[in-house]
Amino acid sequence: MKDTRDYIIDEAYKLFLTQSYEAVSISDISKAIGLTKGALYHHFINKEELFCTVIDKHFPLTSMALTNENITLKEYTEACIDHIHKILKQTVTSNEAFTPVNFLALVADSFRHYDGFAEKKSRIIENDVEKAKVIIGNAIKRGEIRDDIDISIVAMQYLSLSIGLAGDFMRNNSVESAIKSLKDQLTQLYHLLKK
Repeated sequence: MKDTRDYIIDEAYKLFLTQSYEAVSISDISKAIGLTKGALYHHFINKEELFCTVIDKHFPLTSMALTNENITLKEYTEACIDHIHKILKQTVTSNEAFTPVNFLALVADSFRHYDGFAEKKSRIIENDVEKAKVIIGNAIKRGEIRDDIDISIVAMQYLSLSIGLAGDFMRNNSVESAIKSLKDQLTQLYHLLKK
């Protein structure tokens, strides 16, 4: 039963990725997976529930798992890079239908058609920004970085650089190239902040 459900989710993902939420019907999904609509409805109430399940599985924007807010800002910088790298590796598949443009369109569909998606992701982002503020504040107290900076703005810069990674990924269609660009930018930011 779980295998069938996972199969439906993965096949629906391919359709939503290449055609958009609006363009894909339950009939299209049913044909693609080789099951009747009734069998599909046995696993999902409707297209909306299936779409939300697809997004939850294939768009894994998660909060950084930091157990220690007393890490150095340099360690935090490295943790940001590792976290984004893991997300990209999990998100980017070898599926020939996957392209950065298709994926960004799917993300846009998520904001339009997944009730609560924006709020859920906003909470994750706000949580990460608050963690960053604590780490940056601690870095100032320890003398690791300058004390003439605006902690909130620097915390947002870390987030903005991570989100801006999408632009590098779009341009080069390469996870490794995008991660290198992020690493270069965050490392440069860290060096600018150092005493």
